[in-house]
Amino acid sequence: MNNLPQAFYSWYKSAIRNEKYRWAIVVGSLIYLLSPIDISPDFIPIIGWIDDGIIATLLVTEISQMAAEFLKQRKRPLATDETSSLEEPVITIDAR
Repeated sequence: MNNLPQAFYSWYKSAIRNEKYRWAIVVGSLIYLLSPIDISPDFIPIIGWIDDGIIATLLVTEISQMAAEFLKQRKRPLATDETSSLEEPVITIDAR
């Protein structure tokens, strides 16, 4: 039973690598947070807020990971341009 949370986390982590699942989790999280239907109702003081906190954390994590990957992909071509511009041009002189 101790490996069940770890197995679920491993499955979740491998499934989330697919881009269509990432968007499904983001959209599903937004729908869940905006919906009045909850797993545990919010009028129960602490327990009602835990599920919303977990879903909000999941949403923020996914959006930040997607933004970081987008910025990394966007920055990558600029880095190759900068390194090529830093190289000094080669001048060949024919001394005959």
